[in-house]
Amino acid sequence: MVDAVETWLAALDPENRAGVDRLREIVRAAAPELTETIKWNAPNFADGDQDRVTLGIERKGGWRVVLHRGATAQDASGFAFDDPDGLARWPSPDRGVVTFGSPAALQANAAGLEGLVRRWVEATRKEI
Repeated sequence: MVDAVETWLAALDPENRAGVDRLREIVRAAAPELTETIKWNAPNFADGDQDRVTLGIERKGGWRVVLHRGATAQDASGFAFDDPDGLARWPSPDRGVVTFGSPAALQANAAGLEGLVRRWVEATRKEI
């Protein structure tokens, strides 16, 4: 059986493949215990059965990382997360979106993103 992640990646153009592969490396370095699947037509990383990080390709070019607490909206009262580097845009207290418009921007922020993902997984794990 062909792996769904590899099938999805094989359909990408070389630039997007390189960007998504770099994001996957960063997420795995931050939280190697997460399980990767394809969900919402994109690579998704789950902690057990709880979705935590989803990758994507921006329509106007570049890539995104979505930090979330699952497929459905959760009660965010009492949940707090600190993003001291301000890497993410936070449409809600428990959903962060980090975007990168170029390979250079992604590489320049790789260490910060790895730390952000690590802290996100730790913070959301406390509530499981």
